[in-house]
Amino acid sequence: MKLWIPGPTQVRPEILAECARPMIGHRSDAMAKLHDRIDPHLRLAFGLGEGSRSQVAVHTCSATGLMEASLHGVGRRVLCVVNGSFSKRWAEIAQILGLEVVVLKKAFGEAASPAEIDAALSDRGPFDALTLVSNETSTGVRTPLAGVASVLRRHSQVLWLVDVVSYLAGMPVDFDTHGIDFAFAGTQKALALPPGLTVFCASEKYLERARRAKRPSYYLDAVRTLDGHVERKTPATPCIPLYFALAKQLEDISSGALLPAAEQSARGAAAWSARYGVHQRMQQATERWAARHGLSMIPAPEHRSWTVACIKQGAFEVSRLLAELKQRGHTISNGYGDLKDVSFRIGHMGDHTEAELTELLAATDEALAALAVRA
Repeated sequence: MKLWIPGPTQVRPEILAECARPMIGHRSDAMAKLHDRIDPHLRLAFGLGEGSRSQVAVHTCSATGLMEASLHGVGRRVLCVVNGSFSKRWAEIAQILGLEVVVLKKAFGEAASPAEIDAALSDRGPFDALTLVSNETSTGVRTPLAGVASVLRRHSQVLWLVDVVSYLAGMPVDFDTHGIDFAFAGTQKALALPPGLTVFCASEKYLERARRAKRPSYYLDAVRTLDGHVERKTPATPCIPLYFALAKQLEDISSGALLPAAEQSARGAAAWSARYGVHQRMQQATERWAARHGLSMIPAPEHRSWTVACIKQGAFEVSRLLAELKQRGHTISNGYGDLKDVSFRIGHMGDHTEAELTELLAATDEALAALAVRA
């Protein structure tokens, strides 16, 4: 069964084999070497250049844990852009933590414009931090980072916290170039690993403020986790099998091994860029397929994700389409939250290939034809 949901994504057998390696101690030299394998490639994933002072780390928790961790020590007043289920979750976490939360709300399926974010920061501020889900997995909405970055340069006191959960390894983050202060992702999306780890990146500005502040958490203290990663002494026992899997996957991406044959000579940052191109082409192919069937995408063209296609329901029941596809060996996803049963989602991310996507879309053609006959 091919898994095309927007996470967890299909995992290669080679990655699953890494999870079965003999156990090592988390305070051993072998574990330190595992960190050393991970870090250079993780910096490429976040788009850090040579000499960047931003720091990367790995945590054994879900991305929701990093949503919470990101907010410890950033200040009291937070502007949360809410345009989907996961950005809503982040705002709810901020409220649970007792922060003063102001919500910039958009309809599910829409993105907040840079002008709207600028106005909210100016008219409803001052704020200590801004939270933004760059790629709403629930709706397939991508918020271009460059436009928001230009706004944040005019609000230099605001820390910019970005959820790149289904963005990282599928689209270029360019952490420093965009002036992001904290970004995090789960490894079960475009990194195509089993669930259980998060990766994150923090700026000097973020760390300076957070170090001065009271951080009422141990396990979800991002500063403690990052310092432990740098010192090769994680605060708690990590999920070591997934560290092996992460190291292997990052090395394979940086070596170009997972690219189409014509692009496998790419190395380093060029290999990551080529990977983004594969994801973008899969997005475009999915859009063309939907248009041939008279189906509409939920997001506007300029906000369509390269990793998740969210497509409006046609003249069929979404649950029946999913069932027909399962009979043909493919699993896609229903809509999420408010969009359940009125849309369906295809997670064209991770290590899926363009040839595999062609097979999926052909199977979906068959499934729609079968539904039409029954209708």
